[in-house]
Amino acid sequence: MTQSTRLPRLPRLVEQKLVKTGYTRGATIKEIYQNRVTRNNPVLIPWDIWDRCKSPSDGSDRYENGFIVLIEPSWYFTTPDADLQMKARALELGVNALLIFRHRQDWENLRPRTGRLANGKQFVVAKSRSAPLGGVYFARIHATVAHDGDSRIEGFNTSRLRGAGIRVYEYASAATIAHARLQLECLMWLCRDAPMQMTHAGMSKRDVDLRRTAQLTEATRNRLLDYGRLVTLRLVDDNRHTICPLCLKSMSAGEFLRRAVQAPGRETHDLTTTEASLFHIEELRVGRHQHKPYNLGWGHHFCNVVVKDAGILPTLAWMREVIAGQPEANRASTNPRISQTDSQP
Repeated sequence: MTQSTRLPRLPRLVEQKLVKTGYTRGATIKEIYQNRVTRNNPVLIPWDIWDRCKSPSDGSDRYENGFIVLIEPSWYFTTPDADLQMKARALELGVNALLIFRHRQDWENLRPRTGRLANGKQFVVAKSRSAPLGGVYFARIHATVAHDGDSRIEGFNTSRLRGAGIRVYEYASAATIAHARLQLECLMWLCRDAPMQMTHAGMSKRDVDLRRTAQLTEATRNRLLDYGRLVTLRLVDDNRHTICPLCLKSMSAGEFLRRAVQAPGRETHDLTTTEASLFHIEELRVGRHQHKPYNLGWGHHFCNVVVKDAGILPTLAWMREVIAGQPEANRASTNPRISQTDSQP
């Protein structure tokens, strides 16, 4: 069967979970990011990491839907040759770069009172994510105790144009998203009880056999089922069954179909989290696009809460130190949640 042939549908919860793997994390209107969109949307790149992130780390030479470089006013308005420095990197305000006002003192002290920048451009808010951007700035200045209710949210704050772009480290091309999703589906099928659980969830035995065989065959054709590599990465065991990369316990396909257990008295009635969670083996970090095949797997929801953004191996090292009873004075320097500098923009 070719991929152009329509395959039997997966149970709704499993299908939703696979679709969501191609989406970014959530963001509120007070943030600069888009809320839960596909990972090949326009990326936001802070000026100070432009040289590290000007091209994706996946071997391609461009971001599929472009980028916007974020320029801090404190740098731009105090650097005499700011426009020349940007031009040397093929960057220009209003074209592929924007001023981002996040601090009240910058807004009050640095924005041009004449309505124009020194280079002659009008000081107007941006209206587009693609060139030309329709303006040179946007703002996310939150209210404080001293300025109660005096927030300023300008640009990319409408229902049609919410958020300026995605976090650069969450980016993945459309092809990478598709391959990652295929591999992740196959890891679900490699769970020890997948055929039985999918049948219990409403698929016929014929449909289970048809889809499972087709997807495993397609993944093999795309070199996405290197079992030796999957074992090394803690994604499957020696029997080629999917395991949680943290605790190494066998995963049940039923965990894709059950809502995560909630603490009594703290229930959320619209909970969509299941007992199976998406894992990044190596954590997402600026300069390394890690949402890709052979860096994604399935694990237990609780294990994922423990790992958070630290990565599997740093978390395991920290857990060993805790169990060994390392003195508190030394533990802070090796705890991945404390010692790692968060370089996310």
